[in-house]
Amino acid sequence: MGCVPAQERSLVRELASQVAMLANSDEYETRRRRWRDVNAMRRPDRAPVWCRPAGAWKELVPPSSLQCTDPWLRSIEYALRQHLYKHWVGDDHIVDPWWTVLAVWRCDSEHVWGLRTGELVESTELGGFRYGTPIRTEADFDKVTVPTFTYDHEATQDQANRVADLLDGIMPVRITCEPPITPSLGTILDKLRGMSDFMLDLALNPRLIHRLMAKILEGTLRAMRVAEESGRLTPNHYGPMLCSEPLNGTPEPGQVKLHHLWGVANSQEFEEVSADMFDEFLLNYQIPILQQFGAVQYGCCENLTRKIDRVTRIPNLRVFVASAWTDLDRVIEACSGRYAIMWRQLASDVVFPDDMASIERHLDEGMAKLKGQSYQVVLREIETLAGHPNRLREWARAAIALAEKHA
Repeated sequence: MGCVPAQERSLVRELASQVAMLANSDEYETRRRRWRDVNAMRRPDRAPVWCRPAGAWKELVPPSSLQCTDPWLRSIEYALRQHLYKHWVGDDHIVDPWWTVLAVWRCDSEHVWGLRTGELVESTELGGFRYGTPIRTEADFDKVTVPTFTYDHEATQDQANRVADLLDGIMPVRITCEPPITPSLGTILDKLRGMSDFMLDLALNPRLIHRLMAKILEGTLRAMRVAEESGRLTPNHYGPMLCSEPLNGTPEPGQVKLHHLWGVANSQEFEEVSADMFDEFLLNYQIPILQQFGAVQYGCCENLTRKIDRVTRIPNLRVFVASAWTDLDRVIEACSGRYAIMWRQLASDVVFPDDMASIERHLDEGMAKLKGQSYQVVLREIETLAGHPNRLREWARAAIALAEKHA
């Protein structure tokens, strides 16, 4: 299992003990109940409030603050310190009383879709990036292949055993297994073809996009079926946003099916196309996937105002994500009593103001509209705190106070 420094091992175990104590606390169980109530369309004590720092972690838990030098221990220390930071923020962050080890899937081809993706072409210090795309000509469309995945039991178990030895007596280890491809098909399309080119294709060469999306759909369905038939799937109704009661009952280990899982998808790459094009080139391919899950959360940062009626035809939609650009009034009108609403905040409007006045006014106005609805208040994709190191804590306190006011 390799030799790790004893002092660093002790440090990680101490941090894990602190996190385990939080995970097992009454406070965190109250938070879980709050999430479960909202996602079950029950009335909670108040709406849950949660933030995800994303790129801002480099400011909040900078590499220089980590004490471990062993790379493996350092990665665990980093994750534990993130949980402890979120506890300081005081939002409805939850961590479960076990350590998650992700299942290892092996693809039968060097590149998942037969072509190399994710080749970084340009980047910036603040997190900007641009990838090269492998489909440059019509002939390249024929080079896309449908992947097959195999569960690597030995590699997965080795990772689990290693963590179990480290955290023995503090926190049990759980292997978490979901399908190796997610339902957000637009992301795959973008990686293969690129935004500019596929936007032109939608208008000038729609048959090429249909051909590519058909292969992406086939590969995603195959990956889902392989995962389900492997008997390795595990429920995913844990953690912020998706915390809920078991979907479609509580299956025995080895008997978990897709209808016991949440499906999460969005259409960010298709924001600028019409509702009809969104239907034809994306949603019609996503629905055969999403309808197999027990419940669906749909949306992310895209403006869905013109597509609300299209999204709500997903058969098992449970949570409608209303981004900062989506018309909240129209979402409430369409979703009231039917779906929970995730009301997303605009990160730039939260991190850049010098005081909280405009932030509190926005939260108050939005929650007044949402009163009586099943809703979550979520702030994500934060890339910087813009010199306001206490802003997330301030935001959480304000959002929670207003959620209590409008409960």
